[in-house]
Amino acid sequence: MTQFRPTLSKSERIYHRKAIDALFKEGNSHSMSAFPLRAVYMLIPTTDGDAQQDEETERPQAKFLISVPKHCFKRAVKRNRIKRLVREAYRHNKSLVAQWPLAIAFIWMDRRMPTAATVNKSVVSLLSRIHEKMAVTDKEQTSSNSLSSDE
Repeated sequence: MTQFRPTLSKSERIYHRKAIDALFKEGNSHSMSAFPLRAVYMLIPTTDGDAQQDEETERPQAKFLISVPKHCFKRAVKRNRIKRLVREAYRHNKSLVAQWPLAIAFIWMDRRMPTAATVNKSVVSLLSRIHEKMAVTDKEQTSSNSLSSDE
């Protein structure tokens, strides 16, 4: 597994409306929860040129966004604090999913202000579960490719 620098660049964030709509409206996404967070993720279709460029620059392929609903916290200061905590936890643990072209949305579900340890634990749990699912998917794809090439 490649080690990535613990930084977050703009290329690692989802901010286009089309990408957000694709994540939530199309049927290709999967969801899982580790209270107080919920993660919605899907594979991003890539072209060979995109994958080759990411390998050359060794940038993570995973992209993410964070959502804290206003009905959970009315004050923007509190919503921004939670976003900061989730962003920091993701930044330190993104190497779990950085090798796959994923779009991940973290959605906050609790009405109480969390501690950094709680947020970190939830993010690590979600990223490791996504990692396991993607590893299984990769194994299934490679085994099906090897079976079709044997024929």
